[in-house]
Amino acid sequence: MSLTRQDVEKVALLARLRFDDAELDKITEHMVQIVQYVDKLSELNTEEVEPMAHALDIHNALAEDELRPSLLRDEVLKNAPKHDGEYFLVPAVLGE
Repeated sequence: MSLTRQDVEKVALLARLRFDDAELDKITEHMVQIVQYVDKLSELNTEEVEPMAHALDIHNALAEDELRPSLLRDEVLKNAPKHDGEYFLVPAVLGE
């Protein structure tokens, strides 16, 4: 798989990132190297390797859930740039 500068520009646009020409060239070079490395890994024979969800043999890696009091709505909303007293107000991303 090859990666072009136009591909990187499209990903940057979707991620809402802006780069100048020098940065785009550098990022494109780095991403091409990453894709080449992943392609190289796909050459490995993994037929006898059992699929795993974690690289290490760890069990119960997550902490137990603890019941704690919730924050008060007024306390949370006081830090919001915009709110209606009940909810956060954010700009529409996919239209109105």
